[in-house]
Formats: sequence, structure tokens, C-alpha cells
Amino acid sequence: MPHELIAILTILFLASLIRSVFGFADALIAMPLLTLVIGLRSAAPLVALMSAVNATTILMMHWQHLQIKSAWRLIISTLAGIPIGLYLLKGAHEPLMRIILAAVLILFSLFQLLHPRVIALKSDGSAFAFGFSAGILGGAYNTNGPPVVMYATLRQWTPESFRATLNGYFLLTGFMILAGHATAGLWTPFVLTRFLYALPVFALAHCIGHRLHKKLPRQSFSRYIYLLLLAIGLYLCLQTVFTRL
Repeated sequence: MPHELIAILTILFLASLIRSVFGFADALIAMPLLTLVIGLRSAAPLVALMSAVNATTILMMHWQHLQIKSAWRLIISTLAGIPIGLYLLKGAHEPLMRIILAAVLILFSLFQLLHPRVIALKSDGSAFAFGFSAGILGGAYNTNGPPVVMYATLRQWTPESFRATLNGYFLLTGFMILAGHATAGLWTPFVLTRFLYALPVFALAHCIGHRLHKKLPRQSFSRYIYLLLLAIGLYLCLQTVFTRL
């Protein structure tokens, strides 16, 4: 087996395993690593296909825990925010926006980890604001996940509801990304062949991830999410700084 294919399958396995355990973050892990191996034009559609498989698998396993009220609010408001994000994409604001996003993630995570009081949202009304900001970030920089994850943690959903609702959201919004990649001709034979090779890898990752997810202490689940968000925030900050150097 070629070294390149081994690297691709290893990255997709690790990303899918994280997604299966926590319900998000596969693209944030896979994109930078795959870009180094196969380039951005091949990495983007391959990651989108992976995310669609991961979202479908998790949703099928936990569909009964889907928070319908929050999901449709998040999806509709995200669609409204995407055009603004696409407009920002034409400007030179990416470094500033990434630093702001990183700062929000870091401060939010540290506050939730260190502060003795627990912040909680009592209703679904704020889903529109979080979804709208997710649409802006998704349209501009393909980072729509963090605001939605922040909303889910503040609503204090159970781990099952967290995973089901997030993946219902990511699946529907991800169809737009898949359609865009297909229209742009990014579904090349190279991408589709690697995707087919990866299908057994996805199945193995979800089998292991499902077992690990069930072993996570429910009372500690939010803490793990905050730690993961903190790591993502630090990663975005360092990536932006070193890119500008």
C-alpha cells in the first residue's frame, strides 16, 4: 500500500474517531493534515465526504435524541449568515476574524473550566444568534462548528442530544458544501477512489468511538468539550500567527 494512502487513511481514522466520541471536530483535525499530504483541492472534498458519512452514522445511531427545535433554528439562521460570510471572504479580514474566533473560544473555554458558576441558556431563542454567527464563519472560513458547539454546551444537553443535534445540523448544512464541490468539479477520480478506500476505516472508527463515548462519565462530558474547544482555539491562534510570519 502506498505511503500516501496509508497517511490519508490514518488521518481520516483519527478524525472520524474524534467525531464519533465528541460529535464534532473531524474537519478541524483532518483539513490541515490532509492538505499537507494531498493539497487543498483534494483535501477539501475528501473531508466534506468524510464529514457527511460521520454525520449520517451518528445521526442514525442517536436520531431519537435530536433536539428538533434547536436544530431548525440553527440551520435557518446559518443559511442566512452564509452570504455575509461569502462577502467577507472577498476581503482581507481572515487573519483578524480567525484571531477573534480563537480568542472567543479560548476565553469561553477557560471561563467554563475555571469559573465556579455554570452558565446555562434556558430556552432555544438564542439559537438564531449562534446559528447566524456560525453561518458567517462557515461561509467565510469553513469554521461554522465552534459557535454551534458553544450553544449546545450552554444549553446543557445530554451527550446523546449533543451528538445527535450537532450531526443533524452538520449533515444538512454539509449538503450545501458537497453540492458546491461537485459543481466545481472537485469530485475527481483521485478523491472518490480514496473515499471508497476509507469506508472501512470510517466503520472501524465509529465502532471504537461509540464504545469510548459510552464510557465517558456524563458529568465530565462538558469538561472534555471545553478542553477540546480550548485546544481548537489555541490551534487557530497559532496557525494564524505563523501563517502571517
